[in-house]
Amino acid sequence: MPGGKLIYLLNVSLDGYVETSDHSLAWGKVDDELHRWFNDRTRELGASIYGRGLYEVMNAYWPTAESDPSATKTQLEFARIWASMPKIVMSRSLAAVEGNSRLERGDVEEVLARVRKEFSGDIDVGGATLAASFIKRGLVDEYRLVMHPVILGGGTPFFPRLDRQIGLRLLETHRFESGVTYLRFASA
Repeated sequence: MPGGKLIYLLNVSLDGYVETSDHSLAWGKVDDELHRWFNDRTRELGASIYGRGLYEVMNAYWPTAESDPSATKTQLEFARIWASMPKIVMSRSLAAVEGNSRLERGDVEEVLARVRKEFSGDIDVGGATLAASFIKRGLVDEYRLVMHPVILGGGTPFFPRLDRQIGLRLLETHRFESGVTYLRFASA
């Protein structure tokens, strides 16, 4: 497949949410072990496709992480990986994006086709709202859930409401020392 697989990877609560009802991400247990794991996964990608919300969250911190005196060596490594990663930001409301990013509007399938032609390697889609559009169109090749041992009780769901089932095949699991569990599935 030109451009590799489309991967949907996010932290998720045990009850299936990626953020709380008030949009907080502070519930996750991202320790150094898990952050190194995220660094390795991000380093493997050819490009990332972001929705507006996740792009704004990421872009608010990672470009300036080196000025944060509390940033760890692992976090600074991620900042460098993230800065060099080509990012395609899909948004109807943003006027511009910064750094190694470009703005795209339009149909997700058409944008994905162009990105796959342009970049070798796997591509991830970030942000549950944007990912929902790819999921509903059957475009996601792998679902990678980093499940944290917490129940949020509500918020933004990892998966959208669907009109049909999507069969999955388990490819890999991993348990981190913190109790976080990684689940990797392929679309069947």
